[in-house]
Amino acid sequence: MMATALTRAELLVLPAVIDVVTAGKALGLGRTLAHALVRRGEFPVPVFRLGRVYRVPTAAVLELLELPPEIDADTSPPAA
Repeated sequence: MMATALTRAELLVLPAVIDVVTAGKALGLGRTLAHALVRRGEFPVPVFRLGRVYRVPTAAVLELLELPPEIDADTSPPAA
């Protein structure tokens, strides 16, 4: 069964780092395939192992999907 990919709106509100299942879902992959690709070192974006868990930078997923992260006016650095 293929996972339902996340919408653009859902992708743009993800935190900076996400789990493998969420990253896989963003790419239209099911959890089993996503974990299998990580184990084989074939996941299409960088994956970092932190202890027993794997994490994926959301920016890498957005870049692969050619979705530039939108900058929220409320989180922009203050003007000098």
